Amino acid sequence: NTLFGLYDLFVGGAFSNAAIFALGIMPYISASIILQLAAAVIPEVQRLQREGEEGRRKINQYTRVLTVFIAALQAWGVSIKLSSMQVPNGGPIVPHPGLGFTLSAIILMSAGTIFLMWLGEQITERGIGNGISLILFIGIIARLPVAIAQEIQLIAIGSRLWVTDVIIIALLAAVVTAVVYVTQGIRRIPIQYARRVVGRKVYGGTTQYLPLRVNTSGVVPIVFAQAILFIPATIYTFFPESHFLEKVAALFSERSFIYAIVYSVMIVFFAYFYTAIVFNPREVADTIKKQGGFIPGIRPGAPTAEYIDRVLTRITLPGALFLAVVAILPVFVHNVLNVPSELASFFGGTSLLIVVGVALDTLQQIESYLLMRHYDGFMKSGRLRGRGIGVVRGY
Repeated sequence: NTLFGLYDLFVGGAFSNAAIFALGIMPYISASIILQLAAAVIPEVQRLQREGEEGRRKINQYTRVLTVFIAALQAWGVSIKLSSMQVPNGGPIVPHPGLGFTLSAIILMSAGTIFLMWLGEQITERGIGNGISLILFIGIIARLPVAIAQEIQLIAIGSRLWVTDVIIIALLAAVVTAVVYVTQGIRRIPIQYARRVVGRKVYGGTTQYLPLRVNTSGVVPIVFAQAILFIPATIYTFFPESHFLEKVAALFSERSFIYAIVYSVMIVFFAYFYTAIVFNPREVADTIKKQGGFIPGIRPGAPTAEYIDRVLTRITLPGALFLAVVAILPVFVHNVLNVPSELASFFGGTSLLIVVGVALDTLQQIESYLLMRHYDGFMKSGRLRGRGIGVVRGY
């Protein structure tokens, strides 16, 4: 339960193997989140977000530069950690540690992240779906065969009853279904546009809807909460002789009741915090007003912003509570049903939310391409709605 384990989850085990792609695409995701948070406090970043395509290109360039810096910093930390580790027989993992090994590790691991970043952008431009999200999706799914093999081995040696497996499969199906429904859940606010006559043409006079997502923050609250709660255990790995750190790490272990309470509260807090960062009701209200729209029964301007904020606050609570339940569920499945930790991680938490979110996004894009080329879609009309989220909010 350390930050290293959390990181390894997103890169399909490459981190624990010290592979060239050990850092995966996570430095890019970290850079994207940092710039999103910076937009709330730095006016220059806010201005770039409002400049349309040109602003997005500049933000993407800043994201790439920040990604290289974060990747180099993380690669340096990995090289230091590897240099201090030993194999079971007592010998060092790195035969010749030093400046040469550190520089080569920084260059190779950073190059691996840069290649994945480039590959993700190529998939986005020339393929289907969001390339960065798909790479993260593949990294998580790569652990699934190992998890299934562990479960099959338990059945083969008689450690697992078939009734238990039926319960596990039914629980997994129910959780996936619930995650799909909540991920797709929206609250539609009607927007009425006044009729305008320009020459001989009539504009407006129609009703559209502003979709507010139940889970606007996506998987980010869980990632933030885990990153903070795993800090004590991570520090303890560097100072294993400290009894104080040992007690603190045990206090915030997954088997602790305090861990579950603090984890849930932090997820709810970060759900509201991140929603406030990525969704600005005042900007939405101003845009609606400029386009000549209004919410029936609500005056344009500040009253509209207050109404949208009030509705968003109400629907965020059930979404945040659902996130907390989904985040704790893998711990319950692992400890109560004795499911291996690799397989238990797919019952909820970041793994399931990312897999479901990316799958829904990709299916929606495929459906759009099919309909655009006048082919019959493979899903019923209206059953799969566009989610309209970016690479960060989809996690």
